[in-house]
This record gives sequence, structure tokens and C-alpha cells, in this order.
Amino acid sequence: MTFPAKPQVRPARPEFSSGPCPKRPGWSAEAVAAKAWLGRSHRAAGPKAQLKQAIDRTAAMLGLPADWRVGIVPASDTGAVEMALWSLLGPRPTDVLAWESFGAGWATDVVKQLKLPDVNVLKADYGQLPDLTAVRPEADIVFTWNGTTSGARVPNADWLPAAREGLAICDATSAVFAQELDWSKLDVVTFSWQKVMGGEGAHGMLMLSPRAVERLETFAPDRPLPKIFRLTKNGKLIEGIFRGETINTPSMLCVADYIDALDWAESIGGAPALRARADANFAALQAWVDATPWVENLVADPAARSNTSVCLRIVDPGVAALPDAEQKAFVKRMVKLLEDEGAAFDVNGYRDAPAGLRIWCGATVETDDVKALTPWLDWAFAQALAEAQAA
Repeated sequence: MTFPAKPQVRPARPEFSSGPCPKRPGWSAEAVAAKAWLGRSHRAAGPKAQLKQAIDRTAAMLGLPADWRVGIVPASDTGAVEMALWSLLGPRPTDVLAWESFGAGWATDVVKQLKLPDVNVLKADYGQLPDLTAVRPEADIVFTWNGTTSGARVPNADWLPAAREGLAICDATSAVFAQELDWSKLDVVTFSWQKVMGGEGAHGMLMLSPRAVERLETFAPDRPLPKIFRLTKNGKLIEGIFRGETINTPSMLCVADYIDALDWAESIGGAPALRARADANFAALQAWVDATPWVENLVADPAARSNTSVCLRIVDPGVAALPDAEQKAFVKRMVKLLEDEGAAFDVNGYRDAPAGLRIWCGATVETDDVKALTPWLDWAFAQALAEAQAA
């Protein structure tokens, strides 16, 4: 093979992590600190108003229906999903869709921890989607909209029955703000600030439709619920959670950081602009993939390819023929070369996923940085291959 010369131009911001994701362009700690209610109780009027502001601006930017609730909850997206699963599931059959690590984790919780009696787990390998037509209209449905660890997303919500009897519970943490969601087909949606908005971790967002609220107020699980999972009291929704009265103490610095991200998003045109930026980043990366013989998108179906957590597999015959552990070692060497050069950070695939690269293309990434990255990927591949052949 022709050994490419080391590129001379590096991405201005080489952060391509899929979580925590890159900060918004122009971010500064000073700008965030200026917005933060530091050293103040989150129950005080000013901090509580800022929490409510984060809730209201989220709903407005996402175009959420007026009768939905939005709350800030503990433990990032994981906490928000777990609250939904433990508080809502039980009165109906449950279908869980699993095509990557987080979906598989929700399936484990439903089957082995909640031990619900009538559960269908619809599985698919990394890079593929399960049979979406197999979901039952009478069942509660649990799924990830965008598989952060596989790069596969549902292309739309057409497969969800409009007249469904069960609830649709959607982990949308790497989709919200970058992909259009059909709110009419969903009942519970969760996400975290550290994905598309580039915020800080530890806080989750829980969004509930009227149907989900009705379930909460009419279904009393026969299992213990820890305090951080409790959304009702005496059979009624705890409305304070959805007015900024958080269950536990939030980080007001993280809240200010999210407000800062919302300010930036509004300044560039809101959710449509955020989606357009992610689409442009993905298009730039995929154009290079299509022109490069040694790599392919892990997701074969273009309609199911994520525009945020883009997962790539190495198809060079010599590398693809290696045992999985050796393929992962090869990718790890590529990642180390890129990090040492300051060309890309945190682009290794997820630990449970097939060997490959995972490159975040969400809205806070600049397209010029994606374009600057691709020659470095070619260089790192050639360098790692030469080292492997010489060994």
C-alpha cells in the first residue's frame, strides 16, 4: 500500500468523544461560571428559577407538546430510564428492543431485576436493527432511538402503532437535539446534557406524555422504589419535580453549563440548526468512508445510520481476518497514535462493541474538524498496519 504522509493540519478541536461529548464552539469556564448560582441552595428562588428555565427552554426548543412534563432527575440518562422502567412497567406485557449495549442493559433490568412475567426481547447484532414490526400494540415498548454504542438508529417512528395500548418508553440520549422525534408516537423520552448539547454529566431529563402520567397515577408497583425513583405521592404526580424542585441536590454549575449550551443553540437557530450541524458532520465523515477502501460504516443500511455516534469497522482483509482480540489491539494502536499526535481523542469503539472506531458527529462538533480528522485516520491506519506487518 502507499504510505500516506503525516498530515500537517490537525482538527482545531480534536475531541470526538461520544460522552461526555465536545463542548459547544467558543465555550469557556468563565462564561459558565458567570451564569452559575454557586454556593447557593437549589431551593432558593434564583437557583430554582434557573432549574425551571432549563426545563421550559428544553421543552420549547424541542417543540414538545404543551401537555407534556419535563423534569431534571438524578443519575444522567441512566437514572431517567431506570425511573421510568421501575415506576411504569408491570400492568402490561413488555417488549424490549436491544441492538446495542444500552438496550441490552434495559433488557437485563426488565427480565432479571424487575422479573416481569410477559417480556419479549427483540434482539439484533451491532450495526443492525431488530424486526420493528414484531412489537405488540398491547405491550409497553422500551427502546433506544439512537444506539450510541452501535451507530444504528431507528429511521422514524412509523413502526410504532398510533393507536397503541401500551406506552412507548424511549432512551433518546444521543438523538435528542440531533434527530427529529415523533412526539405523537412516544410517551416517555429520556436524555442527558452531556450528549448532543455537550453539557456535563450526572443529570438526566425525563419527559412524560399525559398517557405516562396517567399510568403513574393509576398503577402502584408492588416493588420497593428508592427515593430517587419516586414520581408520585399518594397516587398523584409529584408536580414539583417538573417545576425545578429536584429530588436531590443538583450541581448548579452543571445547570449553568446546560443553560450556556441552550443560549448557544438558540443563537444559531435552535433545534433545526443543531440537527443540520450533526447532519453535515455525518455527511463529511461518511463521504470519506465511501471513498476509503479499508473502512466501512458498521451500519449497512443508510437509513439506519446515526448522525451522532458514528461507528466504523475496518474491512481491510488483513485486519478483518484477525481474531477479535487482535482486531481490538490494532484499533487501540490507531487510537493511541491519534492521541499522541493530538489529532483525535476518545475515538475507540465501545468496549462491548465489535472492534472499530466511534466518532462523535453531534452538533457541537465543527464540520471542518471532521474533514481535518479523516487524513489522520488514513495515516494512523497505515502506520498501525506497517507496525503489525513488521512485527
